[in-house]
Amino acid sequence: MAHEVVAEVWRGDFLESVHHGTVVATDASGTPTLEIGRPGDVAFPRSSNKPLQALAMLRSGVDLDGELLALASASHSGEDFHVEGALRILASAGLDETALQCTADMPLGEEARAQHLARGLEAAPKYMNCSGKHAAMLATCVANGWSTEDYLDPTHPLQVATRETIEDVAGEPVAQVGVDGCGAPIFAISLTGLARAFGRLAAAPAGTLEHRVAAAMNAFPQWVGGTGRDVTVLMDALPGVIAKDGAEGVYAVGLPTGEGVALKIADGSSRARAVVIVAVLKRLGVDVSKVEDLATVPVLGHGRTVGAVKPSLALAS
Repeated sequence: MAHEVVAEVWRGDFLESVHHGTVVATDASGTPTLEIGRPGDVAFPRSSNKPLQALAMLRSGVDLDGELLALASASHSGEDFHVEGALRILASAGLDETALQCTADMPLGEEARAQHLARGLEAAPKYMNCSGKHAAMLATCVANGWSTEDYLDPTHPLQVATRETIEDVAGEPVAQVGVDGCGAPIFAISLTGLARAFGRLAAAPAGTLEHRVAAAMNAFPQWVGGTGRDVTVLMDALPGVIAKDGAEGVYAVGLPTGEGVALKIADGSSRARAVVIVAVLKRLGVDVSKVEDLATVPVLGHGRTVGAVKPSLALAS
């Protein structure tokens, strides 16, 4: 990818570092209206694909709604209600945590991880941020009579259906298949396709499966992320907006107008993602006054704020 400077790291009045990246916004027709870098190049959306994977599961007949559908779209923090929700999805399909094939991990959220360690608990698949998605994948397999032993194989009917759904809502073919951090297949599309897909979900008519995913994320943003997570704060503050973070500096947002936004920070850092997404939303005319805390990230010196990570001047203008 050919990236441009999208965020600047200021220590006092000294520009210490920059983050390069690619950003795209699309209108309700899926046509790009803002392009920084080369958003037509492909990337792995990583966990930003999860709402699209959840849509594929609904299209395949799984019966999830509300907070559990939001959890299927989540990179959750591993708080108690997240873990209990994943186990509820499994139990609804007659399964337990031994069926999960996601990577054993500790909770993702800082507070949840601290509580986990204080309890003397160890890493396990149910605590991993992807356990809700994996539980829903397994429930989809049970609903269809598909094998649950090889559900992570790219040729498994579940993953074939997922690929077809992503291609449908992104409006382009999958360019590459890899293995995500949780072990599930990850399907590469362009950032333009990712933005287009999120816009379509956010603006989907009531009664559609796309709307069902968006409505669950809107209503239960704490289940998509967790306490203090920027993706949760963003959806809490902006009615009708869906947002999903992804590893390696990816972020995607869908607006109820049908507009979509996707970005990737080139170095894979997460610290500039929210800063950039807020700047882009502001450029699109979205009232971001309730998420001003996400518009910059503090730079610390001796334990106090001495600077900030800010959107680049070109992006902020």
